[in-house]
Amino acid sequence: MPKLQNRLPKKCRDRNQCFSWHNGKRIYHGVWASPEADASYKRFIATLLANPTLLHADRDVRAETCESDTLIAELCDAFLQHREPRLDKSHVLHFRRAIGFLVDMFGNVPVDEFSPKKLKICRSQMVNVGTLCRKSVNDYVRRIISIFAWGVEEETVNPIVVHALREVRALQKGEPGTFDNPPRQEVSDDVVKRTLPFMSPTVAAMTQVQRLTGMRPSEIYRMTVEDIDQTRDTDLWYYVPKSHKTERFIGEKPIPLGKPEQELIAPYLVGKKASEAIFSPKTAILEHFAARRASRKTKIQPSQLERDRRNASNPSGRAGDFYDSNSYRTAISHAIQKGNRAGELIPAWTPYMLRHAGTDAEKTSGLGRAQALLGHKTANVTKRYAHGQLAIAAQMARERKNPFADASEECKPEV
Repeated sequence: MPKLQNRLPKKCRDRNQCFSWHNGKRIYHGVWASPEADASYKRFIATLLANPTLLHADRDVRAETCESDTLIAELCDAFLQHREPRLDKSHVLHFRRAIGFLVDMFGNVPVDEFSPKKLKICRSQMVNVGTLCRKSVNDYVRRIISIFAWGVEEETVNPIVVHALREVRALQKGEPGTFDNPPRQEVSDDVVKRTLPFMSPTVAAMTQVQRLTGMRPSEIYRMTVEDIDQTRDTDLWYYVPKSHKTERFIGEKPIPLGKPEQELIAPYLVGKKASEAIFSPKTAILEHFAARRASRKTKIQPSQLERDRRNASNPSGRAGDFYDSNSYRTAISHAIQKGNRAGELIPAWTPYMLRHAGTDAEKTSGLGRAQALLGHKTANVTKRYAHGQLAIAAQMARERKNPFADASEECKPEV
């Protein structure tokens, strides 16, 4: 019996998804037996009836039907494969978390059926988790929209979808169910000084260099031997990161290193190749082994000597060549815990709190010099990291004198 060419596509079911076959391709409509799937199927049939030539057209009808055969889960997977090699590990982690919320709820929905209402449902799920602050939720929503924007670039997503998603307003302060984390404060030099004895020499050097220069944590743990320019100046070294956060605004960002920083970095330059990390977790592990060896009171066994020989060639199979945001923060956290067990009572702090060292620069040298230290494009950004304005205003209040004191004495009413 000959195959009917002009028959309208029927609704088919694949697990919980409703779809129709057309020209050898699946046109997904949504969850089986749902009102959205029925409405999508009706729009699809109405489009075919309005243009009968599409019934036997030997081409993709996605543009005419405004329906995509790409699922949201497939779009997210393709996005990660394309962007993951180009992104920092921290950005990949945040993208994966945002994608987790999206795929759990709408992974089997075609990309062109995603709408602002569905995005708000996904956002509500993020809020209901209770662990993400308002700014993080807004950031995850922006990342989801950027995934769909990439899909437009790859001609996988209808541009109308992205335009609609961008109309979703960000959560404002005080929205029900949301919360804001308190502003990050700087860590005092006294707290850092009490933590240093419980760090490995590598992490202690990283911490001091970051505190002295006001670098971002990513800039300190990505530092390689070839990034240090010792020829530009007779007194100073310059650290020139290969890439940095504000590269698109200020271009190259040379960071001058004075004598204190040079003394901290110099021992870690010896015997390393140009592409190797200056501060490496493997070096920290060797320092840990050396410290344990120095404090050992029992005789060293032959088996231990053999293990030491193997560890010298491969310090640790688990340790990488570079620190990252998580391992650097964890190393400091372990030092704080170790200090607290020793009775120091050190308050918790993180590497990014060292970035707020701009407060001291602002107090002593002004906001302009703090901006130069932190490498910001505008002073408004520097104000987020330098909290000296209130201290300056308080000092001015203490020293303030009333220039109208004489006039006010004459205006006092007689008692």
